[in-house]
Amino acid sequence: MTTSSSSNSRPAASAWASLPWKTRLSVSVLSKLTDHARRADGTINRRLLSFIDFKSSATPTASVKGVTTSDVTVDPTRQLWFRLFVPDATSSPSSSSLPVVVFFHGGGFSYLSPASFAYDTVCRKFARKIPAVVVSVNYRLCPEHRYPSQYDDGFDVLTFLDQNDDVLPKNADRSRCFLAGDSAGANVAHHVAVRAALEKDRFRVVKPVGLISIQPFFGGEGRVESEIRLHGAPLVSITRTDWLWKAFLPDGSNRDHEAANVTGPNAVDISGLDYPSTLVFVGGFDPLLDWQKRYYQWLKKSGKEAKIIEYPNSIHAFYVFPELPESNQLLSQVKDFVASV
Repeated sequence: MTTSSSSNSRPAASAWASLPWKTRLSVSVLSKLTDHARRADGTINRRLLSFIDFKSSATPTASVKGVTTSDVTVDPTRQLWFRLFVPDATSSPSSSSLPVVVFFHGGGFSYLSPASFAYDTVCRKFARKIPAVVVSVNYRLCPEHRYPSQYDDGFDVLTFLDQNDDVLPKNADRSRCFLAGDSAGANVAHHVAVRAALEKDRFRVVKPVGLISIQPFFGGEGRVESEIRLHGAPLVSITRTDWLWKAFLPDGSNRDHEAANVTGPNAVDISGLDYPSTLVFVGGFDPLLDWQKRYYQWLKKSGKEAKIIEYPNSIHAFYVFPELPESNQLLSQVKDFVASV
């Protein structure tokens, strides 16, 4: 299923002008502060970032908007934990069991966490609306922790869920596990899915049956047309993504590394793997658009079940802004996808 439009030829300024003032203000502040937080020596000023990364506390004893949340420690030595979102019975009155969505937040591998207000809100909506038990992973951030730390953390959370029967509520169906994420989180979800397929014999109960890939962060040495045409788009630019890839990838690597260019010369062959059914969301004003479309096409060529939905007039990370109508529309499409798998 593909929804597309020729409107992609419009300049990036059109996307900016069409946004509500509240969204433009949020994006402007976020872009400027993250730019200033990136130091020339390749480190990040996390104290500065704390001024925009508003945190939400877990609510283990109280339901907030139909969902109870708690933080579960997996490995304290590396601060690996996840926020668990459990919908109230009133959110799923007819369900004897609920799918499990393992979610990886965006932020270029370098920013944010499950406690960040935007992602706490998104995962709370997923839990209530799908409905599902949501596990939002607090993976390590770069440049302090580089590749493959984020992938290791994601895979280890899957293993933890498989080995610990009492961590999730009794109605959580671990055999219907969906990996999900946006931007860098969607990149993590892909690589965790590949590793889980390669090492499927390690799992007793957990089975990834679906992957929800929201505007995944992929790249490569060559510049794709959307990167050039949309160089002035909000949030994402070649300058920003180049810095993030350099902070994430191993020293001496280029952007054709298998972690970044998943369809390129060093890509892992998934044609023989039990890779989960995948739903890819893309935005017409996202400079990463062409990389995302290549990913979808590569999945199809590899013999995997995949669908793509394009929002022609949407910027990168549009769905985290609740004032945009497309945000609720995407949520409904995620719900339908989960129900269909």
